[in-house]
Amino acid sequence: MKEIFITVSLGVLFLTALFAQSKNLKTKDTISTRELKMPDNNLTFKMIEGYEDYKIVATHFRTDKNEIRYILANPIGYNALKEKAKVMPEGSKIVKIGWSVKKMPTFANALEADEVQRVEYMVKDSKKFNANGDNWGYARFVKKEGKYVAWDKGSKGCISCHSAVKETDYLFTKLQSTH
Repeated sequence: MKEIFITVSLGVLFLTALFAQSKNLKTKDTISTRELKMPDNNLTFKMIEGYEDYKIVATHFRTDKNEIRYILANPIGYNALKEKAKVMPEGSKIVKIGWSVKKMPTFANALEADEVQRVEYMVKDSKKFNANGDNWGYARFVKKEGKYVAWDKGSKGCISCHSAVKETDYLFTKLQSTH
């Protein structure tokens, strides 16, 4: 029962924060966000347009960054994760949204998402991203002074980190059960 409450609570929190975030992305000030490009592979924020409708796959908490992260997948990726595929199919997109956390004012023993810190994603495309042997393209967009910017270090940091999980097709995440 506790797991269901936590899952439902996180889902409501996530959807509320995501709705607020998607409203912000539609303002005139952030229209250019769609065209942001990673410096080394030209992946854009626009490539994950509609990610607000992807399904939640998992949540993670990064203690080193004090961040709660929601991991979402497009229908192709979600179905593959649901079926426990060993290799993700072409067109799979996995999106990670990282929020800072703060104490929840209405429940002293709880934390809640505060502000989006980053949106990151990986896309499976063996024709475009086979140079590293993993068939994934990586993108990271971080918030600086209230606006998204492409991560200036490129995707090398993503690749080096994800290479540690080569045996799971470079994914740290698996579909977390809600029962």
